[in-house]
Amino acid sequence: MDHISGSEDSDAVPRRSRRRGGGSGRGRALGRAVVFALCLGVVFLLVLVSLGVGARTIPPTTVWRVLAHDDGSAEAIIVWQLRMPRTVLAVAIGSALALAGVVMQAITRNPLAEPGIVGINSGASFAVVIAIAAFGVTSVSGYLWFAFTGAVLAALLVHSLTAGSARGHHHTRLVLAGAALSASLGAGTGILTMFDSKAFDSYRFWVVGSLENRGSEALTATLPFLAVGALIALALGPSLNALALGDETGAALGLRVPWVRAAGFLSIMLLCGASTAAAGPVSFVGLVVPHVLRLLLGPDLRRLLVFSLPGGAILLLLSDITGRVAARPGEMEVGIVTAFVGAPVLLWLVTRRREVTAA
Repeated sequence: MDHISGSEDSDAVPRRSRRRGGGSGRGRALGRAVVFALCLGVVFLLVLVSLGVGARTIPPTTVWRVLAHDDGSAEAIIVWQLRMPRTVLAVAIGSALALAGVVMQAITRNPLAEPGIVGINSGASFAVVIAIAAFGVTSVSGYLWFAFTGAVLAALLVHSLTAGSARGHHHTRLVLAGAALSASLGAGTGILTMFDSKAFDSYRFWVVGSLENRGSEALTATLPFLAVGALIALALGPSLNALALGDETGAALGLRVPWVRAAGFLSIMLLCGASTAAAGPVSFVGLVVPHVLRLLLGPDLRRLLVFSLPGGAILLLLSDITGRVAARPGEMEVGIVTAFVGAPVLLWLVTRRREVTAA
């Protein structure tokens, strides 16, 4: 009897510990779900603030009223026709750039990487200048498809230049090829704008990165590309975790490394190409958000990919609201505000990496 009861007691301990472990795992999952819900709540609150802030301030109660019932008043027109497309575009672009930043840093294994290093911004900028100088395009809707085409072609060129890289050196050649192409296209853009004052006058309002006067057309045109790019990126979470262990280890685990890199690059191309086409180059979102999330959530890329969606939306909404409040009755473009935020963060990251390396 003693032996039997002892055996039962010894078996009960692992069962209880497994239950506690399972409960702990469920608790962590529940905690992450609560945090994610809180992030979505912050996004919702910032959306309400964005709809009320501008040259004409609308009280939150009025914003809520016209959202519930479009009564055709002046406030309803401002909220629904002017500020709603801009606000939704800020949420979509912020989420897309942050998500692309997580994927870019995972693919290159470079914590200082951001989506612009693969030539997307420079390709879009060069295409916009061509559209203005050669075809006389002056509207934002006209820039849209030229910018997206230029971004995609530049990204494809960078990928083709690095497609045959030896395993383990792909990420280094990717960064170098992106930097070289960006410099070349930047020089071409500078030459065209130097000799064409009309092109320069139109281009300088696009290149700073702005959500002003983009309208619902930009959102409608780019949303399908953003959705496809986001789905690809989110599906890559487990594969990117394996890739973070190194190409050799990933391949040993059965990972098709070239296919994972190609899929990740495709998601970056879609997310950043569409975002840049819609709002112009908006820098540092893809750099700042992944680092903040990594400090808060750890290195698991599955979590980082999911939380980057509300994280990027929060950063871009805050930047857009700040730009409208700081320069009232005018406004400061969102690309300028994110640069003010991102530049000190980049300097801190470089300094921190140097200190860690020295230690």
